[in-house]
Amino acid sequence: MKKQTYDLETRLLEYSVRIIKIVDQLPNTRVGNHVAGQLLRSGTSAYPNHGEAQAAESPKDFIHKLRISLKELRETQRWLKLIQRVPLIEKPKLLDDIIQETEELIKIFFTSIKTAEKNKNRR
Repeated sequence: MKKQTYDLETRLLEYSVRIIKIVDQLPNTRVGNHVAGQLLRSGTSAYPNHGEAQAAESPKDFIHKLRISLKELRETQRWLKLIQRVPLIEKPKLLDDIIQETEELIKIFFTSIKTAEKNKNRR
């Protein structure tokens, strides 16, 4: 049983590491390379975008950066499901855990955006 990480920055860093490892397992084919590039881009972007949100210049900027992370996580979720369905890796069932993690991160960012919007409107 893996220990749950609650620090979002660390969690996103570990998530990016896992995405990179998945990308390295994809086949060196036209399809594999296309999917690898897309997954690498979307799957590693939540981590730096979260850092950008932490340095936001305004509540509006903060929300915008969180929305970018959410959008990229949703895209990543789709790529992971596609990799699993084709399948593009030997043991597609191993993606269940990272798909679940992606869903949890999506919920965290969605809730954070709603909270930030509510707090922004109170000012």
